Amino acid sequence: MHSMRVRALVLLLCLSLPAAAQMKITVEQLRAFIQSAVQLKQDDRKVADYLRKMKLTNQLDDRTIEDLQGLGAGPKTVAALHELAEAAASLPKAPPPPPKPVYVPPPPPDAMEQKRVLEAARDYAINYTTRLPDFICTQVTRRFVDPTGHSGWYPADTITERLSYYEHKENYKVILVNSKPMDVDHEKLGGAISSGEWASMMREIFDPSTETTFDWERWATLRGRRTHVFSYTVSQARSKYQIYVPDRHIIVGYHGLIYVDKENESVEKITLQAVDIPADFPVQDVHLTLDYDKTDISGHSFTLPLKFVLNSREGKYLIKNEVEFRMYRKFSTEATITFETPAPLSPDATKEEPADKTAPKNK
Repeated sequence: MHSMRVRALVLLLCLSLPAAAQMKITVEQLRAFIQSAVQLKQDDRKVADYLRKMKLTNQLDDRTIEDLQGLGAGPKTVAALHELAEAAASLPKAPPPPPKPVYVPPPPPDAMEQKRVLEAARDYAINYTTRLPDFICTQVTRRFVDPTGHSGWYPADTITERLSYYEHKENYKVILVNSKPMDVDHEKLGGAISSGEWASMMREIFDPSTETTFDWERWATLRGRRTHVFSYTVSQARSKYQIYVPDRHIIVGYHGLIYVDKENESVEKITLQAVDIPADFPVQDVHLTLDYDKTDISGHSFTLPLKFVLNSREGKYLIKNEVEFRMYRKFSTEATITFETPAPLSPDATKEEPADKTAPKNK
């Protein structure tokens, strides 16, 4: 409703200047008009002319004018705002803006429902790979480094690969490195590399032998769908998660979050933070995030990996891999990959939103 009022006001100002000459508006309506004018990139001079046809019902203080200037109001608009403020100096002060609504999350499911959801998610995770089709996709790995630990990320390289999944086995073929054709084995790329986590990590977390502990965390909205969020912990004694460096590897415990789709109880996101890393091990920190999404292959919907982000630290040296899975299609021995690297996904593709009282429309 608020945005509709803003558009109506802008339309009235643009099409009916004589009517605007008699218009009295509140400071809040003035603020909405300026915000809309900035967003619509209206001409600064015309906006100023509109303002000189207005009269305020309340005082306009300097702080509000500064805020509007900070939003992008032009110099002529700001001058007209000061004129409005001077003309309205004897009027009553504007009432404070209404308080923002307090977010009240939906109540958590009861213990029985939580247990049922976790059991459904366990069945899904353990049988995940058996339900997948044979497919081919483009896997793009963008690697970044920060040598000092605080100077910001520097791009290291971009690796484009063909990921084939056929008869429950993965195969990686490097196609491009920094947009140049390259024929090199995935395992010989050097640096921090990853493969297979999108299937094995989910299965291990829910494997009964891992004895993972789960606790309810919150509701969330992920890619427009309501999800249960559970925290989980895997002890080092039960873990199979390994970290490799030259001539050495370790098994560590870990904890994180699991996001389970409310409607079909599929696993939609996993986070993982490694713990129990020995003090003398070269890598001191490892944490990752794995997102899945609904993907169409040959007219059928499957939940397949969307993005995998791996962060690690060696002393002050920081490493980040951002892996995206794009251009899915059905596996075929004749299938080819386009010799180009897709643009990065929008951050909104993996952004968690709060779950309000109104459930989103699950697709």
